[in-house]
Amino acid sequence: MKKFLALAMALAMVMSLAACGSKSGSNSSSASGSQQSSGTPISVYTNAYFAPFEYYDGTDIVGVDVDIMNMVGEKLNREITYTNVEFGTIIDTVSSGKLADVGAAGITITPARQELVDFSDPYYTSVQYVIYPTGTMTPDGTDGDTNYILWDSLADKKIGVQTDTTGDIYVGLEINSDGSEESDNYTGVLYGTQTSQTRYDSAQLAVDAVGAGQIDVVVVDYLPASFIVDKNDGYECAALYYAGAEGEDPYPTQEQYAICVTKGQDELLAAINGVLAELGEDGINDLVMKHMGLE
Repeated sequence: MKKFLALAMALAMVMSLAACGSKSGSNSSSASGSQQSSGTPISVYTNAYFAPFEYYDGTDIVGVDVDIMNMVGEKLNREITYTNVEFGTIIDTVSSGKLADVGAAGITITPARQELVDFSDPYYTSVQYVIYPTGTMTPDGTDGDTNYILWDSLADKKIGVQTDTTGDIYVGLEINSDGSEESDNYTGVLYGTQTSQTRYDSAQLAVDAVGAGQIDVVVVDYLPASFIVDKNDGYECAALYYAGAEGEDPYPTQEQYAICVTKGQDELLAAINGVLAELGEDGINDLVMKHMGLE
């Protein structure tokens, strides 16, 4: 619980700073159903460097979240427009309700974010993973068919993350939480070690930095990690687990994804939840497999 509360506090700080000093440089695309759309377009902000949930196919933004929102557009008979922005700006922009109605970017539900936006029902549970050059790390154990590495094994390593993602926040929490009241009396697993954290605009850029010898490992969600390892030779990945208290089994570092909307957009939120219910777990997994190229 203390880890979760500390994460929420850290995220609140990130959200308050996210709109400051951000680069723009966004790209837009749109989609609509076969019928002529009615009403104003639904503006969706995303970060198109988080495959398979959103990524570029040529100049088009595609992915699991895009498929979901296109179904929402068909349900409401409204055009959907997509804008690629820095991940850290999405929550604040959707909260203001001026430029974006929806944030769809593999966004983790947290108490701090729930104060700013309304979330859909969760549609995917993700575990944080570690990407490392083949043969440079040995998993600490297995959980069923899953190999895992403990946070303790990242001590003294140079860790790369994608800016403002959950991986970024977790790594910062574990390095910087010093047990003080400001850290909710939580001492991070990596506090007091020589571990360092470097932020990148995308997980792929972080992996490129591993290849260049600038950092040792990358922490990112499971599906982007799997996608990157599949597309880049010489890397493997393993789940990132906490050791657990005495007598407890190790447990994963995980979170749930949802789509966020501007508070008060009740009809839009209901349509999103309707599409998610129609898809169900199997439908979401089918979309994931499609965008992983595993159909």
